[in-house]
Amino acid sequence: MTVEQFPDPGSPRVLFGTEMRRLREAAQLSQAAVATRLGCTQTQVSRLEAATRTPSRSDAERLDRLFGGDRADGGTYFAGLRRRIVARPSGPIWFEGWAEEIEPTALVLRSWDPLLVPGLLQTEAYARQLFSRGPRAVPEEVEKRVEARIRRRRILDVQDPPLVLVLIDAGVLRRRVGGAETMREQLGYLLEVAERPAVTIQVVDPDCLAGMAGAFMIAELPNGQPDVIHADSPVQGQITSEHEFVFSIRNRYESVRAWAYPEHVSLRMIEEVRREWT
Repeated sequence: MTVEQFPDPGSPRVLFGTEMRRLREAAQLSQAAVATRLGCTQTQVSRLEAATRTPSRSDAERLDRLFGGDRADGGTYFAGLRRRIVARPSGPIWFEGWAEEIEPTALVLRSWDPLLVPGLLQTEAYARQLFSRGPRAVPEEVEKRVEARIRRRRILDVQDPPLVLVLIDAGVLRRRVGGAETMREQLGYLLEVAERPAVTIQVVDPDCLAGMAGAFMIAELPNGQPDVIHADSPVQGQITSEHEFVFSIRNRYESVRAWAYPEHVSLRMIEEVRREWT
């Protein structure tokens, strides 16, 4: 997790957990009972109260409905605290839950990107080029977003990392992001990270049309929790575990994967294109 080991007792994250526990105990509810009302697990409730889990918007809204009658603020206390928790310039608010809660706990991460190297495997230089070319990019914000993106790679270095299965369109290898040096470094990093037992990278034939709808990720979670998907868009990505959406994205992933070259062929293609960037 990216949360500090000993959270600041005055932080909105700690206030969220402290008040949640106080109201739960006042209502004589167990963590399991609250978990049922939130639609999550008892472990997740425990982590919310301990300030080691970032609350989702639905967590906050359901807690406000559950305990709002006991407060004088009209039942918006938890929603307000959550806004303070996620109001950081390191990335879009809608993405915080994925980067902080889903990726670090996933057993398997499957991704597809038809346009770019997926964020989890981007180098610092590649990411900086992407962010700095965004509309009205501010240097300070660009650097914070780059730092946040590189922090995501920490999940690859833990003792028991998730299995990461990456599909990228062949055109990504030749799509210039920055200069030739940036591209050589980025493709070199793909080759380097592909040597890890938990990472598989496959290049997808450019004639594949099934994935043209956009990039997405699928997270397979432990303890029987439902899979979660993150579907990208230029405005706001969608993060959901709703069965119909997850089922649709899983089917699309398999359709794209059917057009993927074997791993050894894919890595040879990456190496050949890397040499072309001179």
